[in-house]
Amino acid sequence: MMKLAYGLRVVRYMQRTGIETISILNPIEEIIPLVAKALRKRVQDLTVVVLDRPRHQKLVEAVRSTGAMVRMISDGDITAAIAPSIADSGVDLYVGIGGAPEAVLAAAAIRCLGGDLQTVMWPRDSAEEEAVVKAGYRNELGKVFYANDLAHGDNIIFCATGISDNPLLRGVRVRGHTAVTHSILMRARSRTVRMIEAYHDLVHKTIRLRSTKRETPI
Repeated sequence: MMKLAYGLRVVRYMQRTGIETISILNPIEEIIPLVAKALRKRVQDLTVVVLDRPRHQKLVEAVRSTGAMVRMISDGDITAAIAPSIADSGVDLYVGIGGAPEAVLAAAAIRCLGGDLQTVMWPRDSAEEEAVVKAGYRNELGKVFYANDLAHGDNIIFCATGISDNPLLRGVRVRGHTAVTHSILMRARSRTVRMIEAYHDLVHKTIRLRSTKRETPI
């Protein structure tokens, strides 16, 4: 799916000026100045995150042509899509093509934060497009899906733990016999966000193995 993710301040700007003010169907060269205006920033001070993939070459060139900064990431577009909705994440906008399951997970988190996500189906080739049509989704091919479409309702809880460093969470740190993890826990109904730093004693910690169905020391 083609994705465009932004935070609460941009959402409020769109509510004041019209829901179609910023649309994923518009060229990125038109979107970026509007995001800058919503955030009260100069375009050259915006940070746009894009997955480092060959398919994004023209997109990256278009973003850079506006003067905005591009931050390329090798993977992890779930956290990248969530980042614009996190205060002080250093990310203002996420744009690019990625997986549909990742879009649903990101939408759930973004619903907890008040931001939004716009997506459009992006078949990789004619065979995939034909499969989508045969599955009965012809009318959805050009439709814009928002976060509320992908993750509907208020009873949404999102939690994640960082494995490697990303725009949202720090990765696992090992200090001697202790592992330090950073997690986030969010609820859509109350928009409560909890950041959890946990210390795991690797001497006493166990994991349950499927093969033996027993708790085994790490």
